[in-house]
Amino acid sequence: MRQFTSLRVALLTLGSLCFSSAYAASTLVPMSDAELSATRGQALMGMSYIAPTDSASNSSSNGNMGFYRLALDAQLELNANIRRLQLGCGGVNGAGACDIDIDYLSLSGGTVDSTSTERASSSAVITNPFLEFAVKNPDSASTREIQGFRLSAKSLSGLLTFGLENGDASTGINSLSGYMVTKPTGGTVTTNPYYGITQDETGTPITGRAQVLGNVYTVPFTSNSYNLNLGAGTGTLSMGQQIITGKRINTANLNATARVGGISVTGTLDATASVLGLPVAISGNVTGTVNNLDVNVAIKQSLGYFHAAQLNGSAGYLSVQGVNILWPEAASTAQTGWWLELTNPIDIGQITPTGNVDIALATINDALGQVSSYLNNNPVPCGALAYNCLLLGNLPIGTVDLTGKTPASMGLTNVVLQKQSFSANCYGSLKFC
Repeated sequence: MRQFTSLRVALLTLGSLCFSSAYAASTLVPMSDAELSATRGQALMGMSYIAPTDSASNSSSNGNMGFYRLALDAQLELNANIRRLQLGCGGVNGAGACDIDIDYLSLSGGTVDSTSTERASSSAVITNPFLEFAVKNPDSASTREIQGFRLSAKSLSGLLTFGLENGDASTGINSLSGYMVTKPTGGTVTTNPYYGITQDETGTPITGRAQVLGNVYTVPFTSNSYNLNLGAGTGTLSMGQQIITGKRINTANLNATARVGGISVTGTLDATASVLGLPVAISGNVTGTVNNLDVNVAIKQSLGYFHAAQLNGSAGYLSVQGVNILWPEAASTAQTGWWLELTNPIDIGQITPTGNVDIALATINDALGQVSSYLNNNPVPCGALAYNCLLLGNLPIGTVDLTGKTPASMGLTNVVLQKQSFSANCYGSLKFC
């Protein structure tokens, strides 16, 4: 310890002598106030302070908290690969997990369409990076306390990727405490056929009305049994902007809507109608088509299927805090522990499932309910004395248009996202380096 102290004293003494010599050899020239005012310069680093009374301090959320920022007035370029990023493991949020746990994280310039060579030779641009401290009771020397700090910048431009590749396997984000947002998108969905749907299975009778007596008189009917087949249907998926946020999350619950049509309906149905007060058995072959079936789609998506975030000048940040803090100019409230915010919407591309989707029995029950509603408002033409429906054994339900009806429900899990493919940030054929 004494050796280091002696060395420091010697260096300070030498520096003082050199400065004194330079000072003595130069001549200072006085400047007027006008000359001083006309002088311009630029500091490499600057400090700023946001008081609790300033609107930017978000005092309604943060209380009596001030923010001290040390910023670098420059642009930094960075190309980096991190094999595994783990922050906040154990600690304030509990043992057995990490606030942030990401495999194969890469930061570079370029876009998701860049080749490996192009990406490896490019750099992300960080404009005016800064370190910011959140201080509780900043005006009280006895009670002030640092509550957190964050790393951010005025803008970030580049490509941030997680995992090795975009595919059927989950890779990359294992756990996230933070905030992300996805761009609005769409896709298509094709449903698998469903055969042998029985009333015993669904527990849902089909009701409706039938036209009799020359199709001028309608009577109600209720199915006693049926055995129906639904053909494959196709439709469009639509998903608005989605916010993904939370502490130590590994799954995103996304919500989309779909409109499915072209579903052929065939099979047999046995029902009882009331004609002039008398019960009349109606049975026969069902034929028809279901169009415009609206479906609410719940997508349970592992974060390991999100791989690429384009940082187009957005101001994301990485922070750690002992209390929940809404940092200045932030989009989310950072929760205790480590927090990563990516504000630029992530383009996940079409959310078209790679294969056909099974229609859940609950969805079929919903659809049968809508069919009953349609058949009550659009009676089946059975002809005079129910001749067509009774003697010929035909129950044509026509084209059932379910536009505007209560949507059914459908679930999807871990859809491979089309716009999340990327090249490795390496030269050659390596997936990670």
